[in-house]
Amino acid sequence: MTKKIVVTGIGATSPLGGTARESWKALLAKESGAHNLEYDWIDEYSIPVTFAAEAKVRPSEVLERPVAKRLDPSSQFALISAMEAWADAGEPDVEPERLGVDYATGIGGVWTLLNAWDTLRERGPRRVLPMTVPMLMPNAASAAVSMHFGARAFARTVASACASSTESIANAYEHLQLGLADVVIAGGTESAIHPITIASFASMQALSKRNDSPETASRPYSIDRDGFVMGEGAASLVLETEEHARARGAHIYAELAGTGVTADSYHITANDPEGRGASRAVELALTQAGASADDVTHINAHATSTPVGDVAEYAALRAVFGDRVSEIPVSATKASTGHLLGGTGALESVFSIYAIAERTAPPTINITTQDPEIPLTVSGDVQDLGQRDQLAISNSFGFGGHNAVAAFRSVS
Repeated sequence: MTKKIVVTGIGATSPLGGTARESWKALLAKESGAHNLEYDWIDEYSIPVTFAAEAKVRPSEVLERPVAKRLDPSSQFALISAMEAWADAGEPDVEPERLGVDYATGIGGVWTLLNAWDTLRERGPRRVLPMTVPMLMPNAASAAVSMHFGARAFARTVASACASSTESIANAYEHLQLGLADVVIAGGTESAIHPITIASFASMQALSKRNDSPETASRPYSIDRDGFVMGEGAASLVLETEEHARARGAHIYAELAGTGVTADSYHITANDPEGRGASRAVELALTQAGASADDVTHINAHATSTPVGDVAEYAALRAVFGDRVSEIPVSATKASTGHLLGGTGALESVFSIYAIAERTAPPTINITTQDPEIPLTVSGDVQDLGQRDQLAISNSFGFGGHNAVAAFRSVS
């Protein structure tokens, strides 16, 4: 028998705010998290893109120093958002063997890795920290979350580029359905605003180069879009079976109604221009949700603001929704937050949950002239979703051809 999986806790630390609620309020207020970077390495290495969307609240302001010093920034963000989500869920009383962690990252501890390399070159092997490998490994965030909460059912890690955290949410859904846990902390994190990653993304022409106007650089669907903006942070969900949640009297934000995960098998960085893998992921999520395309009331699009990627996603959505795609309220929230890579799907899931709970689709800032090749209902203002039952999908697509979609349904 299929179990109903629900969201009982939400946490986030993002370029818009130090908590999920602060991030949501700033999103509705049309704020941008992007700004110029004030680091010596910008000039030292002649980095061509001089801005990004850093997390608004630094981990050092939240975590105690002995905890933070043993974690890469990506794991610090993960732990902060998970702590918020856990508290928001009412700190469920669950046996350690029935509590699991599904957590994701796209890159992992890149700061730890490259700082250690610098130390090795400049000061020798004896000065490399003994915790370097435990800090840089991609599963470090999942491990840190599981150890903090004593989760012993499992602690699993997904690394599927920008689809990573949505895929972790999909895995959590499956693990709860299989009865492997009663409660799962799921999400994703990234902290990769580093000269090597910025230089690399810039070299492949993936980043916006609007150094003179960081706040307006990310322009999903605009005809003059020129690339994405690097972001950082983390977001977490506490997921559990409805039976478990109601037995403990938990507040339920939404139902995680279904998920879909596919692969393009097309190109290491480019989307399938026809969006076939992406459209199948949407269809799988709707099928799992027992829903049809006509039931969808809101879409949080992947919408990175790249010239090719935005068009490919539209092709995928049109393949699923047909002419109705132009009627569904769409939000492209990376315009405000930048692109959190492995953490982006979890953050956009948080926004999707708030959207259906409050019947409000967040605005998409920085639209100048909407690309006529992408005739979606996207607005620079808040869109009212109405009082009907809501079903939102959140799309995430990543390098390597990874596609992951989560569908969330409102609860009465």
